[in-house]
Amino acid sequence: MTRFPCARCGRPVSRSTRDDPPRIRCPRCRYLIYDYPRICAGMLVVKHGALLVLRRGHQPRRGYLDFPGGFVDANEPIDAAARRELREETGLTVGRIDSLGSFWDRYYLRGFGFFPTLNYYWLARWRSGVPRAADDAADAEWMPLASVGRSGATLAWKHMARVLREVRRRSRGSNRRAGRR
Repeated sequence: MTRFPCARCGRPVSRSTRDDPPRIRCPRCRYLIYDYPRICAGMLVVKHGALLVLRRGHQPRRGYLDFPGGFVDANEPIDAAARRELREETGLTVGRIDSLGSFWDRYYLRGFGFFPTLNYYWLARWRSGVPRAADDAADAEWMPLASVGRSGATLAWKHMARVLREVRRRSRGSNRRAGRR
């Protein structure tokens, strides 16, 4: 069980796994906080049947495949956070974006343990520019959409497989519509 200091008095505390939702309560000062999810936002960019993927440059999951994205800042609109993370991690900007939905997962923070994340994603079409890895990314590359998550490279987070299924489903639909024109 991971222990960390109480935000109010500094006494070591830990999460209660018996409560639903999980709670963090200090036995000394009785400070209580619920283990709320942290909001994340990401952008999936498609270019001629290829998807922009990153290799994580830092822990956790250093070297694993990831999508451009990260934690939402306070008072930041979620879609703006997805655009910001894309720009910070790749240097790219995109035009119109379509919501892919929300996906639950969890994130490990050393000294704190796992906490829930609610991950929102958007889909964008590449327009111009060359992605350059920056910030948390060690590498940025275009990978055929059909091989992402299937080519031996491990996805950083469990929810990414569900995100990929949704992107592939939408890509098949847009390809069918394009063929009817």
